[in-house]
Amino acid sequence: MKKIEIDTHNIPRHIAIIMDGNGRWANAKGLPRIAGHREGVRTVRKITEICGELNVKILTLYTFSSENWNRPATEVSALMKLLMSSLRREVKDLMKNNVRFTVIGNINELESNVQNELIDAIHKTKNNTGLNLNLALSYGSRQEILFAVKKLIDKVSEGEIKVDEIDESVFSKLLYTRNIPDPDLLIRTGGEFRISNFLLWQIAYTEIHVTDTSWPSFGKKELTEAIYEYQNRDRRFGKISEQFKVNNG
Repeated sequence: MKKIEIDTHNIPRHIAIIMDGNGRWANAKGLPRIAGHREGVRTVRKITEICGELNVKILTLYTFSSENWNRPATEVSALMKLLMSSLRREVKDLMKNNVRFTVIGNINELESNVQNELIDAIHKTKNNTGLNLNLALSYGSRQEILFAVKKLIDKVSEGEIKVDEIDESVFSKLLYTRNIPDPDLLIRTGGEFRISNFLLWQIAYTEIHVTDTSWPSFGKKELTEAIYEYQNRDRRFGKISEQFKVNNG
């Protein structure tokens, strides 16, 4: 098979990934589900390093959704412990690789010890200037949008803003992602064709790539394929191709 070559001058600025398939990967190997999540952490480390090498600016990973709280308590507890241990272990590498760590989501729902680990990692890496590794934790896009609507209502009620001043820019600044550009490429592993309440507002013009490969098995080959497909898409943002040809002269 011919090796895929990607254009290093046309790398997506912001890649978002729905990391699906950890449990199925573990079940297929006769392992407990938590083994799949542990292997998934290794993949996070690997993909973070590769994205840094490719000069991706932002990598947003759907780590724990607001709906994931409905999973068995034992699995949720194991996931939180894995998150804490991973943060403690990885911060040194984040610093060494100049990676800035951020979080989106309702982290107030997390236990205080988990919140403290997150805050510590955010603080230690805040001045790093390389890749921004952004974890979506206790995140749900519908909840994010409702939260923003409520804040907007409060601002109107308090006279901070008039109704006719509200536009997409104003609304976007009330979302968790207010300081982050919208994703250029959304990748979903595990073969499912759904968004799962992830970045619904932000992915209006995002290119979407679905791979059958489960997250623990996702590597440089699969990431390269996704970026290659992205680079061969015709991104028109509602316009027609001829308009872009004229504008790019």
